Amino acid sequence: MKFWLIAVGQRMPAWVDAGYTDYARRMPAQTPLQLRELRAESRGAGLATEAVLQREAQRIEDALPANCLRVVLDERGRRMSTLELAEAMQDWRRQGRDIAFVVGGADGLAPRVKESADLLLRLSDLTLPHALVRVLLAEQIYRAHSVISGHPYHRAG
Repeated sequence: MKFWLIAVGQRMPAWVDAGYTDYARRMPAQTPLQLRELRAESRGAGLATEAVLQREAQRIEDALPANCLRVVLDERGRRMSTLELAEAMQDWRRQGRDIAFVVGGADGLAPRVKESADLLLRLSDLTLPHALVRVLLAEQIYRAHSVISGHPYHRAG
């Protein structure tokens, strides 16, 4: 089983790449976290937002592993604690499917991407920059994994 981070946007600042890579490297070989960065659609041709979202949706769909469980990040998604995420990850592991976390671009995600989700997940009530979401999500995946494996990285207060 693999965890995938499918993210619209390329050429992130060095601190984003370093933060993401740090947490991804901590994941065990049997459940790696891999990033697929997708090109954001250019707004230069005067495209309407809906057209931008549809083109990005096609890139997302093309990048998703076959038969994966789709966790789409959305501001109206389900709130989960780290412990709830760990519990969900254990359930997903039993299904034996790859898990793809999908992060949209500056304009969000097309409705069809959200509708295809197995889970809509809300990372925070705060509005977060998409670059920061990569780091936060990678850290939470690693933290949830540490809960499952009994690693002391996660210390409940």
